[in-house]
Amino acid sequence: RGTMGDFQKGGPDRRAEIYTYEADDIIYGMAWSSRRDKRFRLAVGSFNEDYNNYVQIVRLDDERRRFVSDPKLRFKHKFPTTKVMFIPDRDCTSEDLLATSADCLRLWKVGDEGVQLQCALSNNRNSEYCAPLTSFDWNESDHRRIGTSSIDTTCTIWDVEKQVVDTQLIAHDKEVYDIAWGGVGVFASVSADGSVRVFDLRDKEHSTIIYEAPQPDTPLVRLGWNKQDPRYMATILMDSPKVVVLDIRFPTLPVAELQRHQACVNTLAWAPHSACHICTAGDDSQALIWDLSSMTQPLDGGLDPILAYTAGAEVNQLQWSNSQPDWVAIAFSNKLQILRV
Repeated sequence: RGTMGDFQKGGPDRRAEIYTYEADDIIYGMAWSSRRDKRFRLAVGSFNEDYNNYVQIVRLDDERRRFVSDPKLRFKHKFPTTKVMFIPDRDCTSEDLLATSADCLRLWKVGDEGVQLQCALSNNRNSEYCAPLTSFDWNESDHRRIGTSSIDTTCTIWDVEKQVVDTQLIAHDKEVYDIAWGGVGVFASVSADGSVRVFDLRDKEHSTIIYEAPQPDTPLVRLGWNKQDPRYMATILMDSPKVVVLDIRFPTLPVAELQRHQACVNTLAWAPHSACHICTAGDDSQALIWDLSSMTQPLDGGLDPILAYTAGAEVNQLQWSNSQPDWVAIAFSNKLQILRV
């Protein structure tokens, strides 16, 4: 196993390698801010089974070298967030927005004096009931577009500026668990039906099945699309210690299977600055970083990670910072940790 230095970019830095924020409750939703003027800012969402949840925005205080949380930047969120995401706007050209998913998609405007609900977007305007959202993704190339995935088998593409549905597709035969953009008008989703499907908004009638789980009806729970090399994506099978890496040019056959976790994998993130690195984490309390540059050559016994970090408990969430690519955040129990890689 390598050391932190194996993966480190750039020169020496006076900061420590790890910072920890302790929340009041278990953390599930988590996101880095993308804005260049808000470095080391993250949002975390609580996981309580009652209706008493919240989202808190925290930031690392450079002088005091620890996380600080402003009570004004904490807001109620009835259900636990299934995902939290800041607008992917590094250049600060738009409003400072945060999106959350649960019973519906909500957009929040973040200001120094607090966080205001900008809109709550739900398909079922005629009914009190709406099918819960499992995940969403904000399009990096077109900030008006957010795609959501739902247990009702659909994916919905929202125009969040106009606050209207752009497209709704029946994407799968069963619940859709995750969605990821691969370009302006292309997205992929994974489902309890065991398939990864790719959709192009220019041809809404058709989708391409990129992968199907070997055992029928094995749910696929997470999907990551490599932003630096969109030929590659990765997915996780439910309750499996394996991560499946796919090349969309060769459907159905995984290009690699990452098999060094000792328990089920919960989360993954491709490096935002490198086409061949991915981080995975799970119930073995491990966060592993892999170098897939040797993926094209067959490896006896499979690939080993170049970096391993052991957390204090099962890792529920992992995000690699877009604007500060030498930092990865993980969430386990009631703790958020950022790790320098």
